[in-house]
Amino acid sequence: MDQHTAQNTAQTEDFVREWRDNAEAISGLYDPTQEHDACGVGMVAALDGKPRRDVVEAGIAALKAVWHRGAVDADGKTGDGAGIHVEIPQDFFADAIHIGGDASVDSQIAVGMIFLPKTDIAAQERCRQIIESEILAFGYAIYGWRQVPINTDCIGDKANATRPEIEQILIRNTPGTQEDAFERDLYVIRRRIEKSAIANQVDLYVCSLSCRSLIYKGMFLAEHLTEFYPDLLDPRFVSRFAIYHQRYSTNTFPTWKLAQPFRRLAHNGEINTISGNVNWMKSHETRLADPVLDPYMDDLKPVVQAQGSDTACLDNVFELLTFAGRDAPMARCLMVPASVGGNSAMLQRHKDMYSYCNAVMEPWDGPAALCATDGRWMLAGLDRSGLRPLRYTVTSGGLLIVGSETGMVKVPEADIVSRGRLGPGQSLALDLKEAKLYNNDQLLDLLSARQDFAGWVKRTRDISCLVRTNSGEISLYQGENLRRRQLAVGTTLEELEVILQPMVENAGEAIGSMGDDTPLAVLSTRYRGLAHYFRQAFSQVTNPPIDSLRETRVMSLATRLGNLGNILEESETQCDLLQLPSPVLTTGEFKALREFCGENACVIDCTFPAADGESGLREAIARIRTEAEDHVRRGCTHVFLTDEHQSAERAYIPMILATAAVHTHLVRQSLRTFTSLNVRSAGALDVHAIAVTIGVGATTVNPYLAQESIADRHRRGLFGDLSFGDAVERYRKAVNKGLLKIMSKMGISVVSAYRGGYNFEAIGLSRALTAEFFPGMPSRISGIGLLGIARNVLSFHEKAWDRQIESLPVGGRYKLRRTGEVHAFDGTLIHMLQTAVATDSFTIYQRYADAVRRQPPVALRDLLDFRGGRTPIAVESVESITELRKRLIAPGISLGALSPEAHETLSIAMNRIGAKSDSGEGGEDPARAKPRANGDNASSAIKQIASGRFGVTAQYLNDCREIEIKMAQGAKPGEGGQLP
Repeated sequence: MDQHTAQNTAQTEDFVREWRDNAEAISGLYDPTQEHDACGVGMVAALDGKPRRDVVEAGIAALKAVWHRGAVDADGKTGDGAGIHVEIPQDFFADAIHIGGDASVDSQIAVGMIFLPKTDIAAQERCRQIIESEILAFGYAIYGWRQVPINTDCIGDKANATRPEIEQILIRNTPGTQEDAFERDLYVIRRRIEKSAIANQVDLYVCSLSCRSLIYKGMFLAEHLTEFYPDLLDPRFVSRFAIYHQRYSTNTFPTWKLAQPFRRLAHNGEINTISGNVNWMKSHETRLADPVLDPYMDDLKPVVQAQGSDTACLDNVFELLTFAGRDAPMARCLMVPASVGGNSAMLQRHKDMYSYCNAVMEPWDGPAALCATDGRWMLAGLDRSGLRPLRYTVTSGGLLIVGSETGMVKVPEADIVSRGRLGPGQSLALDLKEAKLYNNDQLLDLLSARQDFAGWVKRTRDISCLVRTNSGEISLYQGENLRRRQLAVGTTLEELEVILQPMVENAGEAIGSMGDDTPLAVLSTRYRGLAHYFRQAFSQVTNPPIDSLRETRVMSLATRLGNLGNILEESETQCDLLQLPSPVLTTGEFKALREFCGENACVIDCTFPAADGESGLREAIARIRTEAEDHVRRGCTHVFLTDEHQSAERAYIPMILATAAVHTHLVRQSLRTFTSLNVRSAGALDVHAIAVTIGVGATTVNPYLAQESIADRHRRGLFGDLSFGDAVERYRKAVNKGLLKIMSKMGISVVSAYRGGYNFEAIGLSRALTAEFFPGMPSRISGIGLLGIARNVLSFHEKAWDRQIESLPVGGRYKLRRTGEVHAFDGTLIHMLQTAVATDSFTIYQRYADAVRRQPPVALRDLLDFRGGRTPIAVESVESITELRKRLIAPGISLGALSPEAHETLSIAMNRIGAKSDSGEGGEDPARAKPRANGDNASSAIKQIASGRFGVTAQYLNDCREIEIKMAQGAKPGEGGQLP
């Protein structure tokens, strides 16, 4: 280690030590470093329910205080978006109308905050024409347009380049029209305007159109809100509430339209189930009915508007529910319910109410801190996991202050009446009309007392005991008949030994090393089943996954079957469903369920004549779609799909494809909510295949051939003293645990929100295939289509049924075998590399490199090559190897993904050549900052700091916390040393 590096290391240690000493003077339980990166959200409300200027001022102050929760562009002025939602100050806009020349304002003024195209004057006029036409067609009068005063000096060049023309339209209420009716009509008018704008292909966005409130928002920094919108500085701007939001864009690009708040809520977090929620909302649309909204229902569909962020979609549905008669607290319980499964502290009447909510619609699941209003109620709430902070303060001055953190609004300690934080699934609500504040228990008492939810949920029949009592687990296939079916779906001895056997023995998934060095399914010469073309998705960086082992309280596999009703009504019939504890059924349970459903069930054969060849698969899919539709239209509430009728003459349809085909068809025909979809699959053996089947729409799955394989191995005594029933139950337990793990990686807690969400990426499936059967699922490289799938299925069918079967193929995917799958880490090649290194032989290394290049492609990168035919650059024109190495950065691989020895070796090697290594999100042991006796330096040049869910050392977290404290006191990086 050179002198500079040693000096730098010493300075770093002194720096941390100095800050640690200074930090001892800081006391209190609040730790600012525990506030992880996220949006800032909150609200301020008047407890007496009366408009006040200090409410608006407090909301503005709070928004400016959470500037650090938003991202800033390189220009230093363009932000991801910030905004505030307040009530309409009638006096302010009445004066604006007087200035325009009108002599009087004799009714309530509604205001529309409109983003118009900035540069296209003709498009602006077209937008104004659309807005005015829809308002007048509904029978309301228009006072006029108002140019909103703005100051563009405070925004960045990028924000200004995309800035819309911002105007307000002032609307006159018709005498005699009640406020609720006026507000509802404006909602319908806005949806008509939005549809017309799409039809006319104009860039029009309505931030708000309301007789109660309006929204000021944009792509500026939070501290520039009032500078950009000087309206908000006017003393006449008074309000009973202010909802504010500072955006940190993670799942969409920043735009003026997607800045928050939205029309009714602001949200901090990400909705992980957004794909499934949007898909299911499309299915619910056919059942939507409300006495007041029915005349306009076609105007309100689709409920979820295209090109919206997850929060915008959440707001779309929340808005519909509240306009259909549900108040904000109940709408929140329906959409983002608390967990009741393992919550023993929750009162039974509250559990019953939430059980009703779970029967009505699928949860919108994911880290969520919500602040919302329906005009009467102010609501703040957290999701079931409570992964976003939400704190509140009640002041003696009559203010309720809620936000992502404390201290957003400066309140003297003597003025604080109470304060606290919301826990997982909890809410806080203020009834502005009654001027009454409800804590979580009081609010649940109010909601649960409205209906006899205890009686309603008893209508949901838990059939787990009935099914299991009547289910005798018997074996249907043995010997050659079983082998043929196993071979037809590609089962190998290796899968039975490496995957199935541990699932039964340990009631958990098999444990293997990290990574897969076999070819992608689309690159392999060995068809491995359709499930291998699907890659599971993961939650986003700012949205940590759930620990499915330690957070079981919020996880649920509870599965409801039946006919889903109208989500806009509140009726006991919505609970007329069947319920199971898991979507995974044994063969006996599947049979018992089918018999229990009786005339309400139909069975559809998912095989096709092998003689029909490749075209037979498409014809069979068309047939099962038609059969499913016909049965559902006749009143079938439980569709059963099965591939059990395989034979020498009939080949099976991959059940993932069959399930997706029926699910998407029923969705497109607006029939999916009328039935459950129960799948009996031969190809579902491991957890991933079952998860994919559920993810593409299955309500329940019976992996019957896996159970038959268990029975075969049980007959041969491979499970010791375990009974067959216990062996099957252990397999089911392993699958259940695996499903929870897969859901948790997406940050999803409830299987009903995972079902039909297509939370995968297709690797090697054609775009046409995914568009038809898996809509919304990305397929970036395209690949095989129906003909390719049919060709593979028929190839396996021929091998299985056209010759004598003695045993299954050995396999070779999980372990390298001479006759098995290709592996990137071939044993012979690894031995050759080790020999080259041990003997320092460049000749042997060249042989190794040539052999690697001759290997078949394993990963997509293996298909890449350098383009030839170019004139080489003179060596003298290229930087020296010493300088080039300084530009190298080793990938940020966390400790744990690599062993400590490998992790340190990589850092030492990069430091030796003058390059940089990255500690990864797992942090780095402070001991590595000290040079070794031989001069080597194991300290990574780049240090990553991640959330508390990663495995960083406590010492490292303490050091980082102390540095944060010092920086908050005014210190800058470089003062007294480099940041570690």
